[in-house]
Amino acid sequence: MESKFLADDNVGKLARWLRMVGYDTLLFRQKDDDQMIKTALSEGRVILTKDSQFMRRRLVTSGRLKAINITQDDPKLQLKQVVETLNLNYHFRPFSLCLECNQELMARGKEEVQNRVPTHVFETQTQYMECPACHRIYWRGTHWQAMVNKLRDLQRSDGGNHTSSQCSSTGELNSGVD
Repeated sequence: MESKFLADDNVGKLARWLRMVGYDTLLFRQKDDDQMIKTALSEGRVILTKDSQFMRRRLVTSGRLKAINITQDDPKLQLKQVVETLNLNYHFRPFSLCLECNQELMARGKEEVQNRVPTHVFETQTQYMECPACHRIYWRGTHWQAMVNKLRDLQRSDGGNHTSSQCSSTGELNSGVD
């Protein structure tokens, strides 16, 4: 079963990292812990929080509600903690979700994005993805390559564990988009 997450506002950057890897991660910005619990239980989500008081709740200590007490401050180390705790994959479905709104990205043809990306990007890139909710356009430019390198570095610091065949030896991610 695929892991889904609900990130407390105190680990907001972790939500983006998990989305980058491909894990469905909602960011909970409200202060109402009861609503966060209801959402997590009804949707089968693991709560991620730095709130140690939250971790003492009976629902958590009894095991009815899955939650991880995030102990790191650096979002990359937070990701590493979650991956190690749940034995997740750093290359689960990379770059398949919008980093901003958690929606599944959709492939777009070059012609569809012509007036929506910078000229240099249009001239040099061939693969594009769009978020159907916020309409952000993604492509495999320098920012994408930097993210690939960060994921590769995290994987290496983990001794090469928590990986899959989706990451080739050259570091290029095979997202299934041609």
